[in-house]
Amino acid sequence: MSLLAQLNTAITAGTIEVVDLTAPLSASTPILQLPEPFANTIPFGLEEISRYDERGPRWYWNNIHTGEHTGTHLDVPVHWVSGKDGHDVSEVPLRTLVAPAVVLDATARAAEDPDFLLSIEDIREWERVNGPLPDGGWLLYRTGWDARSHDQKAFLNNDENGPHSPGVSAECARWLAEEAPITGFGVETVGTDAGQALALEPAFPCHELLLGAGKHGLTQLRNLASLPPTGSLLVVSPLPIVGGSGSPARVYALVERA
Repeated sequence: MSLLAQLNTAITAGTIEVVDLTAPLSASTPILQLPEPFANTIPFGLEEISRYDERGPRWYWNNIHTGEHTGTHLDVPVHWVSGKDGHDVSEVPLRTLVAPAVVLDATARAAEDPDFLLSIEDIREWERVNGPLPDGGWLLYRTGWDARSHDQKAFLNNDENGPHSPGVSAECARWLAEEAPITGFGVETVGTDAGQALALEPAFPCHELLLGAGKHGLTQLRNLASLPPTGSLLVVSPLPIVGGSGSPARVYALVERA
């Protein structure tokens, strides 16, 4: 039996589970809100073209209106000025879109402190228990934030000092960009950076440093609790938008079950 046939048999039998990591995309999907004077993306919307009526008696279809960075989405290097000479979303290597993934769980610490920042030492401790980060793979950062994704107010968690959501320290972002063997970093929050990342040096360090290093980001993931710390295969399916800085994506993981 070929390897692909074995894979199909395992999926059918349930010994390999396909876990959906994607947030449903609708008008209520939380979106990033930047302060003035910065421009913001639009919410997701559908514009009906026809629905079994005089405009089209046998078919239903819509135009979609959305930003590239809405819902579960992929960030690519050209999204940030530090990566402006890098590749767009249509040029992402396929090996990046199908790659091993590991999960670092900081849920308890994020519950205690919504501004929690992951450190290099946190990752080193994870590696001591689980082994090295995957070469050419993804580090997925679980914080429990997907439990808030039904409600934009709770998800963005704004107060008079701005948004509060977990992320990584500037030093950790630099390490992930320059030393870690990963191709990308995935999160459950609205963006790869912490809510208070504007105050870090550099500001928005995951965007500035990882995208500047030719790496990638995934945001608004769900169901990371269903993945083991190691051993998953991640599949990311963005739209291949020519010139695009990112794209909403269907993201899922293949997980071997006993």
